[in-house]
Amino acid sequence: MASITKQIRKTSRLRKTLLTGALALSLLAPIMVPQVSAASNEDLGYVDPASQNAGNGGADTVTYRIPANQVTGQPEIEAAKKGVLTVAGKQFRDLDGDRNLDSYEDWRIPVTQRAADLVSKMTLAEKAGMMLINTHTPIANPADGKYVSTNDSMIVAKNMRHVIFRQTPTVDVIAKYTNQLQEIAESSRLGIPVVVTSNPRNHASTDYTNNSDGAGMHTFWPGPLGLAAARDPEAVKKFGQIAAKEWRTAGIRKVYGYTADIATDPLWARIEDTFGEDPKLASEMVYNVITGFQGEKLGSDSVSITVKHFPGGGARDNGLDPHFENGKFNPYPTEGSLLKYHIPTFQAAIKANVTSVMPYYAYPSNASADQGLPWYTPTQQFEEVGFALNKGILDFLRNDLGFKGYVNSDTGAVGGNAWGAESLTAVEKAAKAIKAGTDLISGSSDPQLIVDAVNSGLLSEAEVDESVSLLLTEMMNLGLFEDPYVNPQNALDVVADPQAQKLADEAHLKSVVLLRNDKNILPLKDAKMQKVKLYVEMFTGGDAAAATANLKQTFKKHDASITIVDKLEDATHAFVWVKPAQSNWDNNPRITVGPETGIANVDKIVDIQKTVPTITAINFISPWLINQIEPNAAAVLATYGTKSEAVIDVIRGEFNPIGKLPMAIPASADAVDKEVGDVPSFAPEEYSDYSYVNKAGNKYEYGFGLSYNQGKAVGKPDHAGEIGTPDHVQKK
Repeated sequence: MASITKQIRKTSRLRKTLLTGALALSLLAPIMVPQVSAASNEDLGYVDPASQNAGNGGADTVTYRIPANQVTGQPEIEAAKKGVLTVAGKQFRDLDGDRNLDSYEDWRIPVTQRAADLVSKMTLAEKAGMMLINTHTPIANPADGKYVSTNDSMIVAKNMRHVIFRQTPTVDVIAKYTNQLQEIAESSRLGIPVVVTSNPRNHASTDYTNNSDGAGMHTFWPGPLGLAAARDPEAVKKFGQIAAKEWRTAGIRKVYGYTADIATDPLWARIEDTFGEDPKLASEMVYNVITGFQGEKLGSDSVSITVKHFPGGGARDNGLDPHFENGKFNPYPTEGSLLKYHIPTFQAAIKANVTSVMPYYAYPSNASADQGLPWYTPTQQFEEVGFALNKGILDFLRNDLGFKGYVNSDTGAVGGNAWGAESLTAVEKAAKAIKAGTDLISGSSDPQLIVDAVNSGLLSEAEVDESVSLLLTEMMNLGLFEDPYVNPQNALDVVADPQAQKLADEAHLKSVVLLRNDKNILPLKDAKMQKVKLYVEMFTGGDAAAATANLKQTFKKHDASITIVDKLEDATHAFVWVKPAQSNWDNNPRITVGPETGIANVDKIVDIQKTVPTITAINFISPWLINQIEPNAAAVLATYGTKSEAVIDVIRGEFNPIGKLPMAIPASADAVDKEVGDVPSFAPEEYSDYSYVNKAGNKYEYGFGLSYNQGKAVGKPDHAGEIGTPDHVQKK
């Protein structure tokens, strides 16, 4: 029978015919594959992938592939380094290479049994490596096409099986990289696959994985704030389904996101990643993005979600972030604010069967008002230790909220940023976090810490086993033990789907919020006696001149009917797009618009506005103070990582804006000083004059947004009843 394997290489059609015959014969095989010698391939129950060429396999080396069969229940099987077993007409990867079907290799039996079997076979060092995740960086521009060394220290020496991928090459490169990780993992003693994780990569981002619109890239959507502005939860679910397919075909199977934090402190630099300040709307968004990525049940078509940052990172002290020591605590000055405003999004995530939860770095401050949780001691409401090491908080997550998945610490939260536990050794921090309920420690590549914790008696191996079982459960449910490989060309084909980008473009249009429209200047159409001549300028950090040139080119390409002029004196109208920015890594919260946020020449914006009627778009990745750049505008738009083409369509009247503010815009620096950092702007406890009021008397409060109303008086549109304090919030 050895001749069959040689003939299979000739053509894929011949391979299919011969394989079908071999599988028919294998129906006569017993349930357990008999042992054969390592030198023998004569038994029909075993195929060595080194002797095969599947032709369309995902791995860079030759692979052996069995397609899925829904009738028989056979999942897709693909192997590059270890053999494939045939048992009772079904195929299984021989991950430990012993030519026996072990329980953990058997996809027919319950995952709990498979995980228990594998845990029993793992050494303590292998378990410890399983419980760590850290950034893994591919080799840049390798001449030989190898993005990962065959003796990669994280995968080989340290037994790590969770990595964070942060680069943004084209998806075919990502697919080759993830395949190479999986080949190395398959070569290991037990053949345990790798879970590749990334921050969200379908949006623009200031500090994290930034995506742009281009060939071979993921479809480009508005930021989470823009999705919230559109108020379309079903579209968010569709986004999740599309993005999951793109991620999965590139080999990324887990999202460090989405962010369920409620944007209650306007100074916090991470508001860009949230769904805004309304717990009800954000909960709908969180639920739908999770069910979009994961499906109703985690499976081989899913991408797993790690929702963050429990129990809510938006409750800040003057915007200071707990990545840094001066922001290391969560303050809750308002009684009951934690349960009322910050926990609901995590309850929605749990209802959506989210796989994992990430606690924030901070610890809960005992200077807080009573939050209604069980007290740590009779005199202390909280144990003042970071959430990833805080047993009381994580017990609440599991026991009170009913979370059944695993807890993934934030990067470094069990290391240098283990606030409240600074006096502990590295081993003691790891032990405390695991005993508190953390299962996967991010930012560490040192499994010896966990090994030492067990050997010193700080931690039992049974506690380690419990965490490893949860982690293996996710891997097995994702189908990684059957087929971790992907096809690079398929990844390119998936992200090139025009229908997917069409839906993304619709989301961009819906995300735009119209805040002012004096004298119905918008939509900007040519009048009977006057052709519009538009002056265009971008105000942003970095190379503003290049950004302006690109924007002009986009105008000309997207709408050739509009006349773009280079001199303001030649213009009838102007369009300026203001894109301030603040980085969380600056540790300097600020929301003024000026040089400190990358806008070098605010006076020029005002001069343009005073010279010709000016449409002013502002990209609100934070709730900027707009006192200087708003009053002299003829029309004002809010954008949220929005494509230029969508903004052009809105100002030209190709799309009637429907977006609503996902967070209020503050009236002044004084209002920011007086706001209450742990409640939304519309909460009864909030400063009553927080929101900005324009010259027409419209308040830029949560939910405000105009549509075009030609022929009617300037003021609130017909849908004005929809703006302002939401119905589900108790009025003052």
